[in-house]
Amino acid sequence: MVSKAHHHIQTIMIRNSNCSSIRMHHIWLFTIKFIYLFYFAASQNNSNTQELLDYRYACLDQSSVAPSTTYQTNLNNLMSSLSSDSATSNGFGNRTSGSDQNNKVYGLYFCRGDVNTSLCHSCVQNSSRLLEQHCPNNASAVLWYPFCLVRYSNNNFFGNLTIRPRIPMFDAKQNLTSAGEFDSDARILMNGLIQMGSQTDLMFGTHMFNINGTQSRYGWVQCSRDITNEECRTCLSNLLEDVENCCMQKKVWRIFSPSCIMMYETQPFFVNGTISEPAKEKDDSRSWIIIVIVVIGIAVAALLAFSAYYFRCLKRKKERNSMQILSPMFSQDQTDIEETRNTDLPMMPLSTILKSTNNFSDEYKLGKGGFGTVYKGVLADGREIAVKRLSKTSVQGVEELKNELILIAKLQHRNLVRLLACCIEQNEKLLIYEYLPNSSLDFHLFDIVKGEKLDWKQRLNIINGIAKGILYLHEDSRLRVIHRDLKASNILLDHEMNPKISDFGLARAFGGDQDEANTIRVVGTYGYMAPEYAMEGLFSVKSDVFSFGVLLLEIISGRKNSKFYLSEPGQSLPIYVWNLWCKRKGLDLMDPLIEKSCVPSEYLKCIHIGLLCVQEDAADRPTMSSVVHMLASDTATLTSPTRPAFSVGRGDVQRAVVDQESSSNTSISANEVTLSELRPR
Repeated sequence: MVSKAHHHIQTIMIRNSNCSSIRMHHIWLFTIKFIYLFYFAASQNNSNTQELLDYRYACLDQSSVAPSTTYQTNLNNLMSSLSSDSATSNGFGNRTSGSDQNNKVYGLYFCRGDVNTSLCHSCVQNSSRLLEQHCPNNASAVLWYPFCLVRYSNNNFFGNLTIRPRIPMFDAKQNLTSAGEFDSDARILMNGLIQMGSQTDLMFGTHMFNINGTQSRYGWVQCSRDITNEECRTCLSNLLEDVENCCMQKKVWRIFSPSCIMMYETQPFFVNGTISEPAKEKDDSRSWIIIVIVVIGIAVAALLAFSAYYFRCLKRKKERNSMQILSPMFSQDQTDIEETRNTDLPMMPLSTILKSTNNFSDEYKLGKGGFGTVYKGVLADGREIAVKRLSKTSVQGVEELKNELILIAKLQHRNLVRLLACCIEQNEKLLIYEYLPNSSLDFHLFDIVKGEKLDWKQRLNIINGIAKGILYLHEDSRLRVIHRDLKASNILLDHEMNPKISDFGLARAFGGDQDEANTIRVVGTYGYMAPEYAMEGLFSVKSDVFSFGVLLLEIISGRKNSKFYLSEPGQSLPIYVWNLWCKRKGLDLMDPLIEKSCVPSEYLKCIHIGLLCVQEDAADRPTMSSVVHMLASDTATLTSPTRPAFSVGRGDVQRAVVDQESSSNTSISANEVTLSELRPR
């Protein structure tokens, strides 16, 4: 019980943070929460919680003829057998009773994955009694109790997906402020949980995330273990569709079916073994003695942990004093030093940066993004730099800056923007990049006047450079890196108009043989996101391939993908190109600015490669090594593309897009690293 409660506290405290960031006050909070949980457990021993009275049932047999006496006897024996089995099982069991096929009864139970055996047994016992009370003359029924599901039938349902009846429950007092809009946080959370929960051995998953650091959402999914993983996903997906119909403006809801369960709350409801069963009258004093002993033990353990942490801090302080290259780095968050020791990145004094930017004067400002502002600087030796200054009010941006600092310092390639130094001093958090005088790609590409600089040869060079940069990230660097935010504004151009990929704040690095991951926090920019990432949180190198495909089509057409969503709902640049391709009118896509310089055969090959990259199935998309080969070779054989996916647009994913990309080309800097993110808010 203690170990499970310890896990529960850790889940609440550090689910979304690094374990190394726990400080002294966290240890005391840890102790206080433990005492609270055990006090709560004690209170449960002396009263019956109202939640246990909250149940739903369905008597499925509508026949007016009562089951035979033999069937009723078999049913009673079955319920007794299920109850006995639940006392020693791991939360799931199915049984049959009776040898005569006409009177044979089938039954199963499954308990919530976070409850202990005794609570599961108690729940199955109570459910059996309630089924007998509410469905006395029914040959088939199902009951949902707070911690378990029990069902029986005169037909063999084992291994069969059963999604009806579906019983919704919701809190009528907790509504969304926007009428008619389904809670987008729920869709994002539940889509991730459906994938995660259906793949576990116990067929359940839970998760909690914070919205803007002020609100929490808690999700739960679970399936009966007699169905397959794929059937589990199907069952849960059907429930989520029903939720959007029944509970459109509700913040709190639960929905049940015979084969799966889904719950969404604003308050924690996970048990994790910390809630005890109702105590027997004679055991009250013994329970309190046990609780007091356990609490004292926890307090002693917390003091020991405090002491160990204190001496560890002393050791770190000595190590920091010997690391002159990092001082005075991360003065506000000392644990960040651990993450930056091996970045091989020089420090630049704040005084030097202030002098080079004239104290961050407006005349030196290059642009502004979601993270803060970018300034141009001129060092004493005449070198030009771009300084990315994190906004002091940007909480989210700190993590992106740390990620970029640790990651990009290990990457070196001619088509990646070069990070020169960093400075974290006096509440300032700064990254210093090479200065690129020709701004970002979108600054030129989508402007009629500036777009004339980009003839066909220049655009082909940019496409090849971007492809080689992504290939380096995916296959040739020390880390396998997924960028996750490839777009025209994140492609910077040097003095010779060579492309350099920027903004690694949202990038993820893989180690070993890992080539994909799943996340509930989906980040990026609409129009460039692969569908499996936007809708399911699944990202891989093929997610970047999709983004590259969209970017390639924008470069050769001179058209913004987002413009298609604005002009025609449901339309996208890939779909538009696909329709032209099918009609053999690919050249109609051509940007008028490159008609004189363009080579038609090369142009059609680029369309072909772009369509291969934006195919709906990630497995069908080529790798970046294949893309680089196809671009470079005139003899490479290109397979026929399939219909593109609908890239996620402004109206998709329940309007959960937070697009911070600049709407004005004039404000985009030579080194702007914008942050456009899809997340709950």
